[in-house]
Amino acid sequence: MSQQTVALAGATGFVGRHIARELVSRGYGVRALARDRDKAAGTLPREGVTVVLGDALDPEAASELCAGCKTVINAIGTRRELPSKGVTFVKAHVRSTRTLLDAAGGAGVSHFILVSALGVRADAPTAYYRSKYEGESLVRSSGIDWTIFRPSLIHGADGEFIGMVRDWTLGRAAPRFFIPYFAKIEMKHRPVPHPAMVSAKVAPVGVDDVARAIVNAIERPEARGEVYPLCGPETLEWPELLAAVRDAVPLNDSKKRILPIPAIKGVMAARAAEAVGLGEMLPFGPSEPVMAAEDSVCSVAKAEAHLDFSGVGFREALASYRDQI
Repeated sequence: MSQQTVALAGATGFVGRHIARELVSRGYGVRALARDRDKAAGTLPREGVTVVLGDALDPEAASELCAGCKTVINAIGTRRELPSKGVTFVKAHVRSTRTLLDAAGGAGVSHFILVSALGVRADAPTAYYRSKYEGESLVRSSGIDWTIFRPSLIHGADGEFIGMVRDWTLGRAAPRFFIPYFAKIEMKHRPVPHPAMVSAKVAPVGVDDVARAIVNAIERPEARGEVYPLCGPETLEWPELLAAVRDAVPLNDSKKRILPIPAIKGVMAARAAEAVGLGEMLPFGPSEPVMAAEDSVCSVAKAEAHLDFSGVGFREALASYRDQI
């Protein structure tokens, strides 16, 4: 069991709180950065965690977080921008990373671990991916040993994705009468040429599998300077994935239809809403339809070899926590 204290930013988020639990379970101390003490108390382990109140954009809070730690894990992220609440991709993925890296450098941190996302690249078609790539670039050029994780869709009983599909299934959130997914439009040539909506392929990865891989990277020298894509072993198309969640929800309506929406129409709707100041009225921004229409699958051979990564299939994992949905 380790006595090392690990600094964790984004600790009260979905992935962050599972990383905190994994660290504590292995004997690590956790210094967790949180903006809300009550939320930290409700989501983080009571033992083994010291909460630093503050924002990752605040150099003083970041310095307090990193002081005396050899490892920093940055699990800060947002899937969409909410300008009215001060939430932007640049703040969440770029400026916070820069502030944490500056603090880590001043504190003598020797290992910086970043939770990024599968699909990140410099020429990506979405602001979300581009901001994540900019954050990765800062980490790579920091002069501190680093490890970057790029997970596919992360799922778990307390995750946003599962909660969203549950609410669609039960009619608690719009659209109340069907379950949607974004699809790309492709030309099919049989029996005659015609456009068709095609689902992306997704290999969801369990949040606890992600947390274990991240904590394993702390003590593995071979993880330094590596980027690890993480996916689960089961690849599904969106209708299959959504039907599995729908049917696992207690008191579900198993007849509720799962219908595609053209991704381009989702992007146009989000941009139009933003143009008139109503962007936050929609449950998605302009990046999400594009990302949902891309395949999210990968090879995990490197993570298996370096980190003993072993993912659980989506349906098997879903069955294990269906009573908690």
